[in-house]
Amino acid sequence: MDAAELIAFAAELAAAARRETLDRWASGCAVEDKGSGDFDPVTQADREAERVMRALIRERYPDHAITGEEWPDEPGASAYRWSLDPVDGTGSFVCRLPTWVTLVALLRDDAPLLGLVDAPCLDEAYVGFEGQATMTCRGQRTAIRTSGCTRLVDARLSTTDPFLFDDASVETFAKLRRDARLVRYGHDGYAYARLAAGSLDLVVESGLKPHDYNALIPLIRAAGGTIGDWRGGDDFAAGKVVAAATRALYDETVERFAASA
Repeated sequence: MDAAELIAFAAELAAAARRETLDRWASGCAVEDKGSGDFDPVTQADREAERVMRALIRERYPDHAITGEEWPDEPGASAYRWSLDPVDGTGSFVCRLPTWVTLVALLRDDAPLLGLVDAPCLDEAYVGFEGQATMTCRGQRTAIRTSGCTRLVDARLSTTDPFLFDDASVETFAKLRRDARLVRYGHDGYAYARLAAGSLDLVVESGLKPHDYNALIPLIRAAGGTIGDWRGGDDFAAGKVVAAATRALYDETVERFAASA
Protein backbone atom coordinates (compact mmCIF):
# COMPACT_ATOMS: atom_id res chain seq x y z
CA MET A 1 0.00 0.00 0.00
CA ASP A 2 1.16 3.54 -0.77
CA ALA A 3 2.85 5.18 2.23
CA ALA A 4 1.73 8.72 1.45
CA GLU A 5 -1.86 7.54 1.01
CA LEU A 6 -1.88 5.73 4.35
CA ILE A 7 -0.37 8.66 6.23
CA ALA A 8 -2.85 11.06 4.63
CA PHE A 9 -5.74 8.80 5.56
CA ALA A 10 -4.57 8.48 9.18
CA ALA A 11 -4.47 12.29 9.31
CA GLU A 12 -7.99 12.36 7.85
CA LEU A 13 -9.17 10.05 10.63
CA ALA A 14 -7.58 12.32 13.25
CA ALA A 15 -9.20 15.41 11.69
CA ALA A 16 -12.59 13.71 11.77
CA ALA A 17 -12.07 12.87 15.44
CA ARG A 18 -11.15 16.49 16.21
CA ARG A 19 -14.50 17.64 14.82
CA GLU A 20 -16.22 15.44 17.40
CA THR A 21 -13.94 16.09 20.38
CA LEU A 22 -12.69 19.67 20.45
CA ASP A 23 -16.00 21.47 20.93
CA ARG A 24 -17.13 18.90 23.48
CA TRP A 25 -13.85 19.35 25.37
CA ALA A 26 -14.22 23.13 25.37
CA SER A 27 -17.87 23.19 26.44
CA GLY A 28 -17.97 20.01 28.52
CA CYS A 29 -20.08 16.93 27.87
CA ALA A 30 -21.71 14.12 29.80
CA VAL A 31 -19.38 11.66 31.51
CA GLU A 32 -20.15 8.05 32.43
CA ASP A 33 -18.23 5.58 34.55
CA LYS A 34 -17.46 2.30 32.79
CA GLY A 35 -17.71 0.63 36.20
CA SER A 36 -14.46 -1.32 36.04
CA GLY A 37 -13.42 -0.58 39.64
CA ASP A 38 -11.78 2.81 40.08
CA PHE A 39 -13.51 5.64 38.26
CA ASP A 40 -13.02 4.93 34.53
CA PRO A 41 -14.63 7.74 32.52
CA VAL A 42 -16.05 7.63 29.01
CA THR A 43 -17.72 10.54 27.24
CA GLN A 44 -19.92 11.18 24.23
CA ALA A 45 -16.80 12.58 22.55
CA ASP A 46 -15.04 9.20 22.85
CA ARG A 47 -17.95 7.31 21.31
CA GLU A 48 -18.82 9.73 18.54
CA ALA A 49 -15.22 10.25 17.44
CA GLU A 50 -14.64 6.52 17.14
CA ARG A 51 -17.95 6.09 15.34
CA VAL A 52 -17.03 8.57 12.59
CA MET A 53 -13.51 7.15 12.24
CA ARG A 54 -14.91 3.66 11.81
CA ALA A 55 -17.33 4.90 9.13
CA LEU A 56 -14.47 6.46 7.16
CA ILE A 57 -12.44 3.23 7.32
CA ARG A 58 -15.37 1.11 6.19
CA GLU A 59 -15.89 3.45 3.23
CA ARG A 60 -12.24 3.72 2.14
CA TYR A 61 -10.87 0.29 3.09
CA PRO A 62 -13.83 -2.08 3.48
CA ASP A 63 -11.56 -5.15 3.71
CA HIS A 64 -9.60 -3.77 6.69
CA ALA A 65 -10.42 -4.90 10.22
CA ILE A 66 -11.11 -2.33 12.95
CA THR A 67 -10.53 -2.49 16.70
CA GLY A 68 -11.05 0.29 19.19
CA GLU A 69 -11.79 1.20 22.77
CA GLU A 70 -15.47 2.07 22.58
CA TRP A 71 -17.17 -0.25 20.05
CA PRO A 72 -16.99 -3.97 19.20
CA ASP A 73 -14.26 -5.32 16.91
CA GLU A 74 -15.02 -5.46 13.18
CA PRO A 75 -13.31 -8.30 11.26
CA GLY A 76 -11.69 -7.77 7.87
CA ALA A 77 -10.64 -9.86 4.89
CA SER A 78 -7.11 -8.48 4.52
CA ALA A 79 -3.92 -8.46 6.59
CA TYR A 80 -4.58 -4.88 7.71
CA ARG A 81 -6.27 -3.69 10.90
CA TRP A 82 -6.88 -0.20 12.27
CA SER A 83 -6.59 0.40 16.01
CA LEU A 84 -8.41 3.46 17.39
CA ASP A 85 -8.40 5.29 20.70
CA PRO A 86 -10.42 8.47 20.14
CA VAL A 87 -9.58 10.08 23.51
CA ASP A 88 -6.50 8.72 25.22
CA GLY A 89 -6.39 10.53 28.54
CA THR A 90 -10.11 10.82 29.17
CA GLY A 91 -9.37 11.92 32.75
CA SER A 92 -7.52 14.95 31.39
CA PHE A 93 -10.33 15.51 28.88
CA VAL A 94 -13.05 15.70 31.53
CA CYS A 95 -10.88 17.99 33.68
CA ARG A 96 -10.49 20.35 30.69
CA LEU A 97 -6.73 19.79 30.54
CA PRO A 98 -5.15 20.01 27.06
CA THR A 99 -2.82 17.00 26.79
CA TRP A 100 -5.30 14.25 25.88
CA VAL A 101 -4.69 12.73 22.45
CA THR A 102 -6.27 10.66 19.70
CA LEU A 103 -4.38 7.49 18.79
CA VAL A 104 -4.58 5.92 15.33
CA ALA A 105 -2.58 2.85 14.33
CA LEU A 106 -2.48 0.62 11.28
CA LEU A 107 -1.31 -2.96 11.83
CA ARG A 108 -0.28 -5.51 9.22
CA ASP A 109 -0.48 -9.15 10.29
CA ASP A 110 -0.96 -7.82 13.85
CA ALA A 111 2.34 -5.88 13.80
CA PRO A 112 2.00 -2.09 14.24
CA LEU A 113 3.04 -0.44 10.98
CA LEU A 114 1.90 3.18 11.27
CA GLY A 115 1.25 5.27 14.36
CA LEU A 116 -0.33 8.70 14.70
CA VAL A 117 -0.69 10.66 17.94
CA ASP A 118 -2.89 13.72 17.51
CA ALA A 119 -3.10 16.42 20.20
CA PRO A 120 -6.13 18.49 19.13
CA CYS A 121 -5.96 21.20 21.81
CA LEU A 122 -2.31 21.88 21.00
CA ASP A 123 -2.74 21.51 17.22
CA GLU A 124 0.06 18.96 17.10
CA ALA A 125 0.22 15.65 15.24
CA TYR A 126 3.02 13.06 15.45
CA VAL A 127 3.40 10.32 12.84
CA GLY A 128 5.76 7.36 12.66
CA PHE A 129 5.94 5.10 9.61
CA GLU A 130 8.73 2.98 8.11
CA GLY A 131 11.62 4.69 9.86
CA GLN A 132 10.41 8.26 9.42
CA ALA A 133 8.91 10.32 12.25
CA THR A 134 7.43 13.80 11.90
CA MET A 135 5.60 16.39 13.96
CA THR A 136 3.12 18.81 12.41
CA CYS A 137 2.50 21.85 14.60
CA ARG A 138 0.18 24.61 13.42
CA GLY A 139 0.60 23.45 9.85
CA GLN A 140 4.41 23.21 9.89
CA ARG A 141 5.86 19.72 9.50
CA THR A 142 9.32 18.81 10.81
CA ALA A 143 11.29 15.61 11.24
CA ILE A 144 11.72 14.50 14.86
CA ARG A 145 14.20 12.30 16.71
CA THR A 146 14.54 11.10 20.27
CA SER A 147 17.01 12.89 22.52
CA GLY A 148 19.84 10.36 22.53
CA CYS A 149 19.84 10.16 26.34
CA THR A 150 21.64 6.98 27.45
CA ARG A 151 21.61 7.13 31.28
CA LEU A 152 18.81 7.17 33.83
CA VAL A 153 20.58 9.83 35.91
CA ASP A 154 20.23 12.20 32.95
CA ALA A 155 16.71 11.16 32.00
CA ARG A 156 13.44 13.06 32.00
CA LEU A 157 11.00 10.37 33.09
CA SER A 158 7.22 10.24 32.77
CA THR A 159 4.38 7.94 33.73
CA THR A 160 0.66 8.67 33.71
CA ASP A 161 -0.02 7.58 37.28
CA PRO A 162 2.55 6.10 39.70
CA PHE A 163 -0.28 4.53 41.71
CA LEU A 164 -1.10 2.17 38.81
CA PHE A 165 1.99 0.06 39.53
CA ASP A 166 1.30 -3.16 41.43
CA ASP A 167 2.89 -4.22 44.70
CA ALA A 168 5.77 -6.03 43.00
CA SER A 169 6.83 -3.01 40.94
CA VAL A 170 5.88 0.03 43.00
CA GLU A 171 9.19 0.16 44.84
CA THR A 172 11.13 -0.40 41.61
CA PHE A 173 9.43 2.61 40.08
CA ALA A 174 10.02 4.64 43.24
CA LYS A 175 13.76 3.98 42.91
CA LEU A 176 13.60 4.80 39.22
CA ARG A 177 11.93 8.10 40.05
CA ARG A 178 14.55 8.95 42.66
CA ASP A 179 17.41 8.26 40.25
CA ALA A 180 16.01 10.12 37.24
CA ARG A 181 16.87 13.77 36.69
CA LEU A 182 13.24 14.94 36.36
CA VAL A 183 9.80 13.31 36.57
CA ARG A 184 6.45 14.42 35.08
CA TYR A 185 3.05 12.76 35.55
CA GLY A 186 -0.36 12.65 33.92
CA HIS A 187 0.27 12.89 30.18
CA ASP A 188 -0.97 9.52 28.86
CA GLY A 189 -0.15 9.06 25.16
CA TYR A 190 1.18 12.60 24.81
CA ALA A 191 4.26 11.66 26.86
CA TYR A 192 5.29 9.19 24.15
CA ALA A 193 4.87 11.84 21.47
CA ARG A 194 7.18 14.16 23.39
CA LEU A 195 9.65 11.31 23.86
CA ALA A 196 9.67 10.87 20.07
CA ALA A 197 10.25 14.61 19.69
CA GLY A 198 13.13 14.62 22.18
CA SER A 199 11.77 16.56 25.16
CA LEU A 200 11.24 13.46 27.33
CA ASP A 201 13.64 10.54 27.55
CA LEU A 202 11.82 7.68 29.28
CA VAL A 203 8.22 6.56 29.78
CA VAL A 204 7.30 3.57 31.97
CA GLU A 205 3.69 2.37 32.22
CA SER A 206 1.60 -0.48 33.56
CA GLY A 207 -1.91 -1.57 32.66
CA LEU A 208 -2.00 -0.45 29.02
CA LYS A 209 -4.39 -2.01 26.50
CA PRO A 210 -3.64 -2.60 22.79
CA HIS A 211 -5.49 0.57 21.74
CA ASP A 212 -3.24 2.46 24.18
CA TYR A 213 0.09 1.28 22.74
CA ASN A 214 -0.44 0.22 19.10
CA ALA A 215 0.13 3.74 17.74
CA LEU A 216 3.08 4.39 20.04
CA ILE A 217 5.25 1.50 18.84
CA PRO A 218 5.87 2.67 15.24
CA LEU A 219 6.19 6.31 16.35
CA ILE A 220 8.89 5.68 18.96
CA ARG A 221 10.84 3.31 16.73
CA ALA A 222 10.66 5.59 13.70
CA ALA A 223 12.04 8.44 15.84
CA GLY A 224 15.06 6.34 16.81
CA GLY A 225 13.87 5.21 20.24
CA THR A 226 13.28 1.79 21.77
CA ILE A 227 9.94 0.52 23.03
CA GLY A 228 9.27 -2.91 24.50
CA ASP A 229 8.00 -4.79 27.51
CA TRP A 230 9.48 -4.89 31.01
CA ARG A 231 11.43 -8.07 30.20
CA GLY A 232 13.28 -6.59 27.24
CA GLY A 233 11.06 -8.17 24.58
CA ASP A 234 8.08 -7.30 22.41
CA ASP A 235 5.27 -8.98 24.35
CA PHE A 236 2.97 -6.09 25.23
CA ALA A 237 0.06 -8.35 26.25
CA ALA A 238 0.56 -7.64 29.96
CA GLY A 239 0.34 -3.90 29.33
CA LYS A 240 3.78 -3.26 30.85
CA VAL A 241 5.61 -0.85 28.55
CA VAL A 242 8.98 0.91 28.59
CA ALA A 243 9.77 3.51 25.94
CA ALA A 244 13.22 5.08 25.92
CA ALA A 245 15.25 7.50 23.84
CA THR A 246 17.99 4.90 23.30
CA ARG A 247 18.57 1.19 23.62
CA ALA A 248 21.06 1.81 26.42
CA LEU A 249 18.49 3.67 28.51
CA TYR A 250 15.87 1.02 27.78
CA ASP A 251 18.22 -1.78 28.85
CA GLU A 252 19.12 0.00 32.09
CA THR A 253 15.43 0.46 32.91
CA VAL A 254 14.47 -3.12 32.03
CA GLU A 255 17.25 -4.48 34.23
CA ARG A 256 15.64 -2.78 37.19
CA PHE A 257 12.17 -4.10 36.39
CA ALA A 258 13.17 -7.66 35.50
CA ALA A 259 12.30 -9.10 38.92
CA SER A 260 8.81 -7.57 38.96
CA ALA A 261 7.92 -8.10 35.30
